[in-house]
Amino acid sequence: MDYVKLGHTGLDVSRLCLGTMGFGNASTGMFPWAVGEEQSERVIKQALDLGINFFDTANIYSHGDSERFVGRALKKLANRDEIVLATKVFFTSEKAPNVAGLSRKAIFSQIDRSLKRLQTDYVDLYVIHRWDYNTPIEETMSALIDLVKSGKVRYIGASAMFAWQFEKAQAVAEQHGWTKFVSMQNHLNLLYREEEREMLPLCADQGIAVTPYSPLASGRLTRDWAGDTKRYATDDVARSKYDESQSLDMPIIQRVGELAKKYGVDRIQIALAWLLQEPTVTAPIIGATKPEHLQGAVKALDVHLTAADVQYLEDPYRPHEVVGPFTASQTDYQR
Repeated sequence: MDYVKLGHTGLDVSRLCLGTMGFGNASTGMFPWAVGEEQSERVIKQALDLGINFFDTANIYSHGDSERFVGRALKKLANRDEIVLATKVFFTSEKAPNVAGLSRKAIFSQIDRSLKRLQTDYVDLYVIHRWDYNTPIEETMSALIDLVKSGKVRYIGASAMFAWQFEKAQAVAEQHGWTKFVSMQNHLNLLYREEEREMLPLCADQGIAVTPYSPLASGRLTRDWAGDTKRYATDDVARSKYDESQSLDMPIIQRVGELAKKYGVDRIQIALAWLLQEPTVTAPIIGATKPEHLQGAVKALDVHLTAADVQYLEDPYRPHEVVGPFTASQTDYQR
């Protein structure tokens, strides 16, 4: 496993991050395709065996079960001092005032709940899951610096927002001498490259770590568009991201398959190798639900695409509708 610094910090993270959105109770949680605690532990053990030390979850995933599963497994299997543990705040499943979003009250409440579920005194990276149009950014950044000072949070990151929003938050923090965001968890893969317009150049200029989610387009880059997996059949969120652009994306998927044959590897390695060759990308977040998913992903570290390969993969791309950041009219915190 290769390790790199998380942006301009001194924190060492593995080149791949294990995303744990798929950990939870399939019958009572958020996702019918989620895997239970026993399987989740097997995936985490495989990650650790492969040298992955970077783990990402969120308070909303499976209504907290993802954090519970991750916390129990890491406590059993890992040395906490060597692990980089990230969780997120913004959404909740509770339809009640003051529990969701990024107010001071919500942030303080949600961090304590997350720490309890994760069975740890602190998280290494605390990520705001979306931009909160209903809370002044000054209030949010002030609350986050207080969490850092309290020792409950080591670093802070952001996710899925417009570049102007990210820069505004950074400017507010700098103005007041508060902790700034060190990472951006955004939507980026061969089928969705809108982040290249503004967010990636901003992160490159400011030394911000980029940790893309959905690096495999919810599996669409690993096989032909049709699939027989339970996730493919039941993941409505993924369909909302990708189905409308299927006709635009098929030529890219075909080229991933062609290069996979050329190099004698699986498509997952080509798709990840494309992300890993991007200088701004620190660690793609791999949403594995089986140990073999990680075994395949790690092999991408040994695949080195030529400039011609990269150009061949990128040439068919056409502009897409923005997917990820919220607009002011999309402020449903209970999603």
